[in-house]
Amino acid sequence: MSGLSASCIGAEVSYTPDIDFIRQAPDENLTYEEAFASDRWQALTSNSPNFGYIRDTLWLRIQVAGPASINLLEVRYSQLDKLTFYLLEDGQLARRVITGDQYPFSQRPILHPHFLFPFERKSGHDYHVLLEVETQGAMQIPLRLWNAQSFFESSLTESQLHAVYYGILITVICFNLFIFVALREHVYLLYVLSTLGYLLLIGSLNGTTFQLFWPGSPATQNQAMLLTVPFAMLFSLLFSRSFLKLKATAPALNRLVLFTISLNAIVALITFFTDYSTGSRLTVALAIPSCLLLTALGPLQWVRRNPQAGYYTLAWGALTLGSAITAASKYGFLPNTFITMYGMQIGSALEAILLTLALAARLYQHRQDRVEAREAELLAMAARRSAELKLMDHALHNPLTGFPNRASFEMMLNDLMMRCPDKRYAVGIIHLSNLQSVTKTLGHSNSDRVLELASKHCNTVIRDIPGAIPVEQNDTRSFFLASLDPQTFAFAVDADLGEAAPRAIIRGLDDLHYPIEYLGMQVPLDPQVGIAVFPEHGTDANTLIRRAAIAESSDHARERGMAYYKPSRDSYSADRLTLVSELRHALQNNDLALFLQPKLSLKTGQVVGLEALIRWPERAQTVRPDEIVILAEQTGLINPLTRWVLEQSLSLRTRLMEHGWELGMSVNISPNNLREPDFPLFVQRLMSRFHTHEGTVTFEVTETSMMQDPANSLTALNSLSAAGIPISIDDFGSGYSSLSYIKQLPASEIKIDRSLVSDLASQSEYRVIVQTTIDMCHSLGYQVVAEGVEDEITAELLRDMGCDMIQGYLLTPPLPFDEMLDWLRDSGSQQRMLG
Repeated sequence: MSGLSASCIGAEVSYTPDIDFIRQAPDENLTYEEAFASDRWQALTSNSPNFGYIRDTLWLRIQVAGPASINLLEVRYSQLDKLTFYLLEDGQLARRVITGDQYPFSQRPILHPHFLFPFERKSGHDYHVLLEVETQGAMQIPLRLWNAQSFFESSLTESQLHAVYYGILITVICFNLFIFVALREHVYLLYVLSTLGYLLLIGSLNGTTFQLFWPGSPATQNQAMLLTVPFAMLFSLLFSRSFLKLKATAPALNRLVLFTISLNAIVALITFFTDYSTGSRLTVALAIPSCLLLTALGPLQWVRRNPQAGYYTLAWGALTLGSAITAASKYGFLPNTFITMYGMQIGSALEAILLTLALAARLYQHRQDRVEAREAELLAMAARRSAELKLMDHALHNPLTGFPNRASFEMMLNDLMMRCPDKRYAVGIIHLSNLQSVTKTLGHSNSDRVLELASKHCNTVIRDIPGAIPVEQNDTRSFFLASLDPQTFAFAVDADLGEAAPRAIIRGLDDLHYPIEYLGMQVPLDPQVGIAVFPEHGTDANTLIRRAAIAESSDHARERGMAYYKPSRDSYSADRLTLVSELRHALQNNDLALFLQPKLSLKTGQVVGLEALIRWPERAQTVRPDEIVILAEQTGLINPLTRWVLEQSLSLRTRLMEHGWELGMSVNISPNNLREPDFPLFVQRLMSRFHTHEGTVTFEVTETSMMQDPANSLTALNSLSAAGIPISIDDFGSGYSSLSYIKQLPASEIKIDRSLVSDLASQSEYRVIVQTTIDMCHSLGYQVVAEGVEDEITAELLRDMGCDMIQGYLLTPPLPFDEMLDWLRDSGSQQRMLG
């Protein structure tokens, strides 16, 4: 079979025939007879006519030869506007068929995406086929002669291949659409639209969309064909821009891509207003650089180490190559072959698969990133939780000893009282009063170590006390102590159980006083313990701790090592704070008063002096006189109060002198006054104002107050004595003064404390003590005054012992100034002898 490319399997035959062609200019109008008889026929050099974009009408002449089973002509390109099929039998017209994509799909001889022209042949006759082709698109006419049965069998295989291709794209679309719905990331939606564009493009090129979607509307098919190319390019560019993150990684390329996107959108709009040929040329012309740009993006980003660029380069390389082959075929640069006919399909299928793998890898990486981010977040949360636990532990524990701190102890105590409000609990405070001395002696580092050892020792001691309540307890440690500050601890005990075992309490108290052994030394810490009991002394943790601390700082705790809270000793109560404010107000408004109590000479029976005693008339029923002084000393009011008393005393003595009473005046001085640097100077200035009273005003200072600060007290008293102020030692015998120290004082008078005088008549041992005291004081040059004399028997005993003066209720209670004047008048002109 000369000039034929044939394949034969039994009776099945198909081949590509030899083709002659004539190009008819647009202004020509040939009939089939004229064309058939024309001498302008030229032999086609290729196997398939492909003239690109031309406006000429093309006539093709095919001699039907070969086996008699050949009875079908196939034109494999479905984008031809008009085809007129002429079957010539022995040069005479046997059949004519007109079809094309400008005609409804139903006008085709066989309803198939390709143009199929069936015909019948009779033996002994010569058959020619003339095809008159008109189109505004690419003039490519791939022809093949078939045996009809063989064609449909082969077409079935091709349809299956197309179905596989469509299935791949549809699967890719659905897969990525589901991912988009799940993740809401627009890159997946853009890829869905891009792939859909290629699906519609290939479907349009194959004629599938015409057959399935709008078979009765050729215009719709043509417009859809024009739109599918820019649609596919536009969304492919948008997808690539998002997938490669060009906005962040390559701003210049990003601007170029945006420009190309704009061009495709403009071309898509132009197709609505131009003819098919121009629109087709524009879309194909723009598709080529668009594909090249899409292809170039991959390598450029790959060079920049974009992790997504590898898959992208391979995918778009395959698609671009297939699209370029198809486009070149449309322009007539390449002949019609299986590769050129299906280049875009093959390339798009590879592109869809590779990009799906890329997106799957991206999804996997995204998932891995999220997992890693979640793991990092969990690790961060665990670290934060650990840090929070450490902070919480630090917030609830002392950093040095590791014991629970005040906040932890208060929470435990409040919870305990809330859960068991009917029980009694003792809250104890342990204060290491000697720790500051240890720090000054051994340094802070050694002191911290001593404190650690002391805390463990105290914890062990408290643990063994009956009824001890753990502050914190777990599998690894048990704390019965809480650290309130570096040298103070707190604990809680069931009060009923503790009171039922007094010996255990005493033993524990003794154990607390054991010195701490450190560096071969026995380090004493002198702990003092204060106790407050729930609910007698308070119903909340803060109150109980405060009151236990008040008990710990009391004189009783300093003397015996432990003391219970007593409201009478609490100078820090809310009522006391109110009382302080009222006392300050009374002092400012001169609402206080001085009462006078006389001193009588036992030798002459005459009143020789008066003692000024402070009183608060408005509070006479609720505040004792000694409480006024104590409150003033605790709150800092003692300094202005003493100055007021001195000024008032001198004023009263002036008035006494005006009434004819030349009597001395005694005023009590607080130890706080002796510690004032400017107190002696104040007294000197005051006496210079009242110079007539020099040497007549005696300052009484208690024995115990001077022993609190002996050196400073001695210095202050010497300054006062040098200024001409007589000094009297008050309450002698109530403390533990050193006789050697007393001997150094510039005193002229000793006042025996009422505790020795009150039982003088009934206690012989007291008489011995008083007699010895009087003799000793006389030998040292002091005059002796006995306080608290309330009966004549005591006064007579004191006179027999040689006591110089007495003072007490035997004479009179302290009286206001006017009443004292009356009493002095009634006493018989300073003559009052004891009956």
